[in-house]
Amino acid sequence: MHTLSTTSNVTPPHLSTFGESLLRLSTPIDKPIETTDAFDVHIGGAEGNVAVAAKRLGLDATYVTKLPQTPLGEKVTTAYRTHGVDTAVAWSGQGRVGTYYLERGGQPRGSTVVYDRADSAITTATFEEIPTEPFTAADAVHVTGITPALSATLANTSREILDLAANSGATTVFDVNYRSNLWESMAAAETIETLRPLVDVLFVAQRDAENVLGYDGEAEDVARDLFASGDHELVVLTREEKGALAFDGEQTVAQPVIETETADAVGTGDAFVGGFLAAWLDDEDLTTALEWGAATAALKRTIAGDMAVVRRESVESILEGDTTTISR
Repeated sequence: MHTLSTTSNVTPPHLSTFGESLLRLSTPIDKPIETTDAFDVHIGGAEGNVAVAAKRLGLDATYVTKLPQTPLGEKVTTAYRTHGVDTAVAWSGQGRVGTYYLERGGQPRGSTVVYDRADSAITTATFEEIPTEPFTAADAVHVTGITPALSATLANTSREILDLAANSGATTVFDVNYRSNLWESMAAAETIETLRPLVDVLFVAQRDAENVLGYDGEAEDVARDLFASGDHELVVLTREEKGALAFDGEQTVAQPVIETETADAVGTGDAFVGGFLAAWLDDEDLTTALEWGAATAALKRTIAGDMAVVRRESVESILEGDTTTISR
């Protein structure tokens, strides 16, 4: 079944996410950073991206973060509210909105990311100062490995959020989302392994399962080993051009990539997670959830910016095999 069951007469599941938002400045595809005289401006951040995709596909969503009380901080919250995502913010008189620069380039130059996020407000966010009601009231709570990588404070905050959510009966979702620019693999593994006992649903790229967490082998074996060692409810293994594979303790389901032309690949993984959760938290089966993740990811690659600005009917059209290029 491809069409999700959420309707206006039923309260949809609620997803809360926690993490950092960034100002993204992108060069034109034919200009390196050092020669460009103009940047495209977008708001990025993995957890916020997931909230946007999930909300646009039918869930209720709240994004929790810490921001400086400045026009740039307000710009961030406006971006999420534009897509219907509620924001719960610990406002700060210190710190800044982190920035990253995306130098876009065709092959063989490729694209490069340059971070400028030191001293961003989120890095000092303690559990005591952030709004916690979104986590106790949610059906699911989502955090990624990017957040604990930013500071020791955030590693502790992420752990306390997951613990609170688990004790409140929410489904806890963690995406490893390893970034080598933020921390070394050994440090990442040590921190992530302390979080995994609190995680119901684990998303991890197969390369990160091997290179960071030390689980190698065939994809199904890796998923099963992660499932058993972490006492998870579900493990979803993403495999780049090979698609995704999920194991829930009883069945293994594989989903191929849905081919698409790529305008902007940034945020594809977040779109996959958001699309998957929009279906899975709405009690759809694992096959349908993987299909929705893959279709949402494919649509994201056609959209500029980090967020998957998609519609349910567009996902449904892809899964129904509609290849119409012009909607009339």
